[in-house]
Amino acid sequence: MIGDIVTVIVDRPLGSYHPEYKDIYYSINYGYIEGIIAPDGEEQDAYILGVNEPVEKFTGKVIAIIHRCDDIEEKWVVCPENISYTKEEIWEQIKFQEQFFRSEIIMQ
Repeated sequence: MIGDIVTVIVDRPLGSYHPEYKDIYYSINYGYIEGIIAPDGEEQDAYILGVNEPVEKFTGKVIAIIHRCDDIEEKWVVCPENISYTKEEIWEQIKFQEQFFRSEIIMQ
C-alpha cells in the first residue's frame, strides 16, 4: 500500500476535536478510505499531511503506515504526491493522537 494513490474521506477536518475525547484537537485532516477494511473491521483510517486547510476529501499518496504495537489498528499517512516527510516530521504531526499508543512508523 505504500506508494499507492488513495482518496481519503475526511470525517475529522483540521481544526476539529475528537467526537469522544474532547481534548484531542486535530491539527491535520483525518479520515478513512472507503472500501478498504482495516484490521479493526472498520474502513482504513488515514492522516493527511501537507494540506493546511480543512477539506472534505483528498487524493494523495500513501507514504507511511503507523503500526500500533498495543492496538489492532493501523493508520496510513497520505500526502500530496510531490511532498515527502521523514519519520520525525511525520511523528511531529501525528503525535497529538499517537502519543497515547506505542506506535512505529513504517516507510519504504
